[in-house]
Parts: sequence; C-alpha cells; structure tokens
Amino acid sequence: MFGFIASRLLQAIPVLLVVGFIAFALFAYVGDPVNMLLGQDHTEAQRLALVRQLGLDQPFFVQYGRFLCAALHGDFGISYRLAQPVGALLAERLPATLELAVTASVLAFAIGVPMGVYTGIHRDTLVSRLFMTGSLVGVSLPTFLLGILLILVFSVWLGWLPSFGRGPVVHIGRWWTTGFASWAAIRCLILPAITLGLFQMTLIMRLVRAEMLEVLRADYIKFARARGLTRRSIDFGHALKNTLVPVITIIGLQFGGIVAFSLVTETVFQWPGMGLLLVQSVAAADIPVLSAYLLLIALVFVLINLAVDLLYYAVDPRLRSRR
Repeated sequence: MFGFIASRLLQAIPVLLVVGFIAFALFAYVGDPVNMLLGQDHTEAQRLALVRQLGLDQPFFVQYGRFLCAALHGDFGISYRLAQPVGALLAERLPATLELAVTASVLAFAIGVPMGVYTGIHRDTLVSRLFMTGSLVGVSLPTFLLGILLILVFSVWLGWLPSFGRGPVVHIGRWWTTGFASWAAIRCLILPAITLGLFQMTLIMRLVRAEMLEVLRADYIKFARARGLTRRSIDFGHALKNTLVPVITIIGLQFGGIVAFSLVTETVFQWPGMGLLLVQSVAAADIPVLSAYLLLIALVFVLINLAVDLLYYAVDPRLRSRR
C-alpha cells in the first residue's frame, strides 16, 4: 500500500510541473502589474526599480524557475492587486471554500444516494417518477439562476435566510476559521450549499439508480433471492455495496470540481472563498494569485484521485485480492 501511494505521489510531480508551466505561461504577459501597484502617478525610475524588484526584466524561463523554487517553499509571491503575500490570501480564503464544498457534498451524498436507491428499487411508483422529473430540473438549471431564485424566495420574499456573506466565524489556530460554531453563520451557509450541491445531488441520484437497476439484474442477486435472503439484505447488503465504486469516483471528482469551480456560487452569494478571490484576480490580471490558485487546484485533484483509489480497495474486495 505504501508503494502504491508513493508511486501516485511521484506521478503527481510532472502533472504539477506542467500545470505550473501552463498557468505561468498563460498569465505572464497579461496586464501590467507595475501600473497596478504604482498607480498612474509614478516616475520612470520608480517603474524600473519595481520591475527589477519583481524580476519582470528576467527572461521567461528564469521567471518560471524562480516561481517554481519559491512555490516549493510555499512562497507564491505578492498579490499585484492587494499587495499581500499570495499564500496568506489563499490560506485565509481556503477554509470558507472547503466549508462550503464539504457541506454541499455531504448534502448531495446524504440525499442523492437514498433517492437513487429508492428510484432503483421502486422505479414504477409515482414518487420515483417525481424524483426523476425533479432531477431533470436540478441537472438543467444553471447555478447562477438557481442561486438568484433561492435568494429571491428565501431572502427577499420570505426573509428567512441571509442573501450574502459568511456570517460570524470562529478562529481555530492561526489560519483556520469555521462558521459551524454559530447559528448565524450556518444560516448564511444554507443557500449557497444548496445551490452548489443540487447538481451533484441529482447526478448522484441518477447514477445510483442506473447502477442499482443493472446490479439487481445480475446473477448473484438472483442467487441471493433463491437462497431466501430478505429483500433488505439483498438491496442494501449486496446491491448497494456493488454500486459504490462508480459513485465514489463521481463524488471525488465532483468534490474537486466544487472546490475548483465554486466561483459562480461564491460570486452570487458574495461568499469570501477562493472562487470570489479568483474572479477578482482575473479582473485585475493578478498573475501570482492566478498561478498559485491553479497549482493548488491541481494538487487538490491529485489528492482526491489518490483518496478515491484508496477507497476502491476499502469498498471492492476483488481489488484487495488482486493485490
């Protein structure tokens, strides 16, 4: 097992190098950070001094090499827009994004799997057809439109939930913050979590349903019925367990997608996470933030794929026997 983990981590090194090169190449010649930092009123001497300080007078590959060496030490430079260390900015925004992503994923899994099991077992009932019809709405509705509709109904018309912000948070350690310690922050989390998790929930439900329908027709399920096992044991002890491998794959990839591409939801609800930081950095051509963000997202996907592969061994005994 240790060798498997080590090999996957070694395979991740060239992936991160390529992502870092692409990120740095895409944004290296976009915008003018000198004018952004100095403003309009500056002398030519001040401009040249800042160019030398930032290393922008060096060749491209020299700049890229310096960027990689600094990134290995956790130093991603200074934000052109905010004039703050990029690592500190990402560390400040990361807890909010992870809190939103974990909540949305837990909601999607906790609701999507039971709905998928129910629609797979009772596929001809009225409730099952209503679930399938609602899933089409969840898959088809754009995220920004869903967020605006939720704000209109629950914030403007009913006044039950806040429409923006994260609410009061509690600091844990030096960098980490959480909103789970206060009811006001949890109320702020409900609408963006539903907005971000609805698509994943409907996707999981439809996948679990399709896998359940396929597994229930398998020969070993027929043999289990012939042995006289109870329906509950067959449905949940045999069928559901064998549908988890593709579900784990989807949940892992979707979680990475939630972390990476929650920018629409964070922008609609003004959620102070990395997605909102990315949108603001793109508008300002903040190259260090953009490059560091893409590197961080690549690392997140690498770790998620590793976790998914390890979960395969925990769920599927055939893989453990091959090892």
